[in-house]
Amino acid sequence: MSKSNGQADIHIEQQPSETLEHELPPADPNDPNDGFDQKGATATAASSGVAATEAPAESEIQKLQVERASLVDRMARLQAEFDNYRKRAAKENADFRDYAVADAARSLLPVVDNFALALKNASAKPEDFRTGVELIHKQLQDVLQKLNVQRVPAQGQPFDPRVHEAIEVVESDEIPDNHVLEELQSGYRIKDRLLRPAMVRVAKKK
Repeated sequence: MSKSNGQADIHIEQQPSETLEHELPPADPNDPNDGFDQKGATATAASSGVAATEAPAESEIQKLQVERASLVDRMARLQAEFDNYRKRAAKENADFRDYAVADAARSLLPVVDNFALALKNASAKPEDFRTGVELIHKQLQDVLQKLNVQRVPAQGQPFDPRVHEAIEVVESDEIPDNHVLEELQSGYRIKDRLLRPAMVRVAKKK
């Protein structure tokens, strides 16, 4: 400040123009108008995020539904195939039981024919009749052998309860103790399976 002619001249220092520009006041959190755009943007972003999340979830659900339908269809097909196989196997087993003896019966037919012929000629000489019966018996043994049916050794063999059935125990010095003295009925087996045991008398030392 300076005095001139008794009057006071007032000089106001001017501040730079940069400081005269008005700065925007900060947003008032209590003002409902302030932050409107911010909330709207936030809501829009949230909606976009939910939509983006729901889209893959729906796609995954549809994919699982397709896979489930495929598995159910495959299971139904396998069940139908198994039922058909079970029915076919049951029929084959029934046919096998019905016709398992077909080959054996076919092999025995000639034996039956020879027996019929022998009975027809029963009036022949006893020697000839006996010879014919022996031939038939031999023929029958051959058929059984072809069918893998074998006689169980018994006469003079050590007594074996697995293949022999003792009918009687007889004191005897003719053969060793606990051996088969006499075979009353032949036993037969197929390979390792016993068809019937041999009925025998067993010797016992006096």
